Amino acid sequence: MTYRKLASVMLGIALLGGTAFAHHAAAVAYFVDKTITVEGVVTEVKWENPHTWVYVEAKDPEGKVVQWSFEGAVPNQLYRRGVTPAVLKPGVKVTIKAHPARDASRNAGEMTEVLGADGKPIHAGLR
Repeated sequence: MTYRKLASVMLGIALLGGTAFAHHAAAVAYFVDKTITVEGVVTEVKWENPHTWVYVEAKDPEGKVVQWSFEGAVPNQLYRRGVTPAVLKPGVKVTIKAHPARDASRNAGEMTEVLGADGKPIHAGLR
């Protein structure tokens, strides 16, 4: 194989490989320059790739119960941080700080900080 052919093959592999590692920017879906705080009770946690999802019931300012969904870190990152299904599970009271979703029709956000009922951090956020 000539050097020119080898270089072409290597370039093709490099270009194709780059798309496999592409990842969306949070700013596409969330206002990364804003932060909201939601206090509530975890109703469900989805431990799936590419990100975990934590669902919370919270009360709005009028006292109405509202459902929230929060995008969290990759499950493997959470396990390495000591966050397991035994730690972050339905029934746990949490305070979540998050970047709010750009889509105002849904109550959602990108978790940046999660605190348990005791005020201690549960390292489930993306940062």
